[in-house]
Amino acid sequence: MDDATLKKLLEQTKTIAVVGFSSQAHKPSFFVAKYLQSVGYRILPINPSLDGRPSGLMNETCYPDLKTAVEKTGLKIDLVDVFRRAEHTPEVLTQAMNVGAGAVWLQQGIRNDLVEAKAHAAGLPFVMDRCLKTEHQRLFLGV
Repeated sequence: MDDATLKKLLEQTKTIAVVGFSSQAHKPSFFVAKYLQSVGYRILPINPSLDGRPSGLMNETCYPDLKTAVEKTGLKIDLVDVFRRAEHTPEVLTQAMNVGAGAVWLQQGIRNDLVEAKAHAAGLPFVMDRCLKTEHQRLFLGV
């Protein structure tokens, strides 16, 4: 995805579900989510092990899956940010498609070419092996 398309995607995004969220502040999924929340995105933390627990993010509780997050909040998920190993990404893509998510983003170090092909075939914007925090800072803050 080129920079102009990426920037447009992030400008149109309001709600981001963070799949594989950790409530431990030193983990990438936490500090990326915290950063995204600090720049104005609504974050929906997703982790079945933390279901119903406070996330450590302002006013956000963890949900076990994307479907439950949508049902409990009534929000549309604009972007699914994935912090799961590559072998778990087909299931995440299926869940994202089932809830009508606007795009799927696999964090830096996560690649699955079959999932990418399936997302593109479905017309779903897809990014992989890139850090959402880093890309946001680069595109909007010039960092």
